[in-house]
Amino acid sequence: MTTKVKLLETVDYLNEKKIQAPKIGLILGSGLGLLADEIENPIKISYSDIPHFPVSTVEGHAGQLVFGELKGKNVVAMQGRFHYYEGYPLDHVTYPVRVMKELGVEQLIVTNAAGGVNMEFEAGDLMLITDHINNMYQNPLIGPNDPELGVRFPDMSTAYCPQLREVAESVAGELGIKVQKGVYVANTGPIYETPAEVRMIRAIGGDAVGMSTVPEVIVARHAGLDVLGISCISNMAAGILPQPLSHDEVIETTERVKTDFLDLVKETIKKM
Repeated sequence: MTTKVKLLETVDYLNEKKIQAPKIGLILGSGLGLLADEIENPIKISYSDIPHFPVSTVEGHAGQLVFGELKGKNVVAMQGRFHYYEGYPLDHVTYPVRVMKELGVEQLIVTNAAGGVNMEFEAGDLMLITDHINNMYQNPLIGPNDPELGVRFPDMSTAYCPQLREVAESVAGELGIKVQKGVYVANTGPIYETPAEVRMIRAIGGDAVGMSTVPEVIVARHAGLDVLGISCISNMAAGILPQPLSHDEVIETTERVKTDFLDLVKETIKKM
């Protein structure tokens, strides 16, 4: 079965749920799924019920699509994402982005919890992603290309839309929220990096490191979506502070900064 045929089956199923066609898509990372709870008139659909969808297995990921309105805009939110380290091939990890495109999404906001590599960052910072480095040694576009889904060789020179980033930066200024800007590096996970790996990431130009986002952004750009990326710096990466890393710390930090995160994303959506 081709990807296009699968997409049509998935979209037909979702349309049967009487959803409003979304224009903005949201991918919500670890501890950040609470934004989906802000969506008005929600229609919630479990991943396990959607044809051809994987199922999220990570703590802090609810595992459902949420359709509805946010700040007057029709949106669809992934309340929990899929990761390469869960054992899914990248075409499965990125399949929801393809579905969003088929549903009518034009702009994508992708969020994550990331480790801070830039020594000027601190846990709790929000970072607007300016660019990324794919350190996963995999790419979701490897294999035959379907021209109906995108061009064979997509341009990634503006993977993260400068105009959307300017909107978010302006909103942050209006709300008095400090934001950083930087390059996100994606590793496969599920281990946290060693101190030596963190030094390498800093040397090649990374400001934050995580285990997601890049595959989804590659497919989003292949599909012609404009992307805004926001990282919550949930901890400083290994070797920067004399303490072990844990997923509990990630969730604790995202809980602490949830008000700023919610306000920033909601007001940005209002102006998109």
